[in-house]
Amino acid sequence: MTVTRTDVETALRDAFSPEALQVRDDSHLHAGHAGAREGRHFHVHIVSDHFNQMSRLKRHRLVYDALRPLMARGIHALAIDARAPGD
Repeated sequence: MTVTRTDVETALRDAFSPEALQVRDDSHLHAGHAGAREGRHFHVHIVSDHFNQMSRLKRHRLVYDALRPLMARGIHALAIDARAPGD
């Protein structure tokens, strides 16, 4: 089953109640790339109070944790821009 942009958005909204969220499916940019057969390529920009006082690494780990059930279903690459309000 293919993971969609909506699947990613739903998982992140449920986990973080973000004040801003943009999920872009960049899979078309990787057509022909070996990884394109293994899953989708997404770029995530998220702003949430959950990220206050956290390092960039901790923020990324939380995003990966929220998306873990989807990773096995077909996310090959994930670019993350996770910020707290005011960052």
